[in-house]
Amino acid sequence: MRNLLSVLKITVPDKIYIKDPETSQLGKRIIENSIILIHEIGFESFTFKKLGNKIGSNESSIYRYFESKHKLLLYLSSWYWAWLEYQLVMETFSVSNPEDKLEKAINIVTRTVEEDSNYSHINETLLYRIIVNESSKSFLTKEVDKDNKEGYFEIYKRLVSRLEEMILGVKPDYTFSLSLASTILEGGLHQHFLNEHFPSITNCKNGQTPTDFYQQLVYNTLK
Repeated sequence: MRNLLSVLKITVPDKIYIKDPETSQLGKRIIENSIILIHEIGFESFTFKKLGNKIGSNESSIYRYFESKHKLLLYLSSWYWAWLEYQLVMETFSVSNPEDKLEKAINIVTRTVEEDSNYSHINETLLYRIIVNESSKSFLTKEVDKDNKEGYFEIYKRLVSRLEEMILGVKPDYTFSLSLASTILEGGLHQHFLNEHFPSITNCKNGQTPTDFYQQLVYNTLK
């Protein structure tokens, strides 16, 4: 499956960027090093000037690809959700039992990313850390409704819909299927965040994982 993922092109909504960074070596360097730099210093401290210094290029060259650092974060978030969606589809495709399929899906979307795939210019492990710590900043803005209308979150919403389908596959009459699906996806990230920064207010530690929590939560909710 990993070999298959390596030849699939991750597609991000084209309105997010000015020029597709996947079409040039400079664009790939921008993505590769923006992940490294955001992970090192945080999104608030990240600037295109600092990124330009890191890659040895003018700040203006980065603006040819993205009009703002917010759009760059949207790009990174969308890329991650698309990458996660490919894993979800591929790893659950051959699972016919609805309960087993949903259990597998929960594991996929709540597990810790520990290894890189074969995308040479993207470190998925570091990108995952950015998603845990920074992804909410892509939509907790005054422009969120406008961004949503532009289709910037279509991959994220599609991923939630895939989870909803699997929930309904287990219990077709469950009323809150979308709410549960989005809770699993966002809640998994939040529990990882709490474990790292506020361990005193989560049970997801000492061998207990967010996956364990959401497996139990979903099982008890749908039984």
